[in-house]
Amino acid sequence: MKSHTAYLTFQTSKRRDLIRITEEVKRIVQESGIQEGLCLLSSMHLTASVIIQDDEEGLHQDIWEWLEKLAPFKEDYRHHRTGEDNGDAHLKNLLTHLQVVIPITKGKLDLGPWQEIFYAEFDGQRRKRVVVKVIGI
Repeated sequence: MKSHTAYLTFQTSKRRDLIRITEEVKRIVQESGIQEGLCLLSSMHLTASVIIQDDEEGLHQDIWEWLEKLAPFKEDYRHHRTGEDNGDAHLKNLLTHLQVVIPITKGKLDLGPWQEIFYAEFDGQRRKRVVVKVIGI
């Protein structure tokens, strides 16, 4: 069994953002040389997520509206008593995914026809990372 680790770094100009990272992850899998295995992508921050979704702008807007309804930005989260103002970002992370695992078959990500990988930022404007761990043979 082999493993390969890489990191993607983000610093968004906006507080929230959705960034398609499929091509970068494909490149990392190719660099790994692994033909059969798994690719784990994990946000190293609790106010961001990695998700797999369709790359369609209307759906992206629907996702943001849904997240805002379930975990709205507001001032009275208990978490804010610590001096933070990102309680909603932590809850949005819980609603999406901290990490995803994608199969690798014949040296390529085994994604469905409309599946794309995204980094979802809920409390941006500072440097954050995603770890990409490829394991297999």
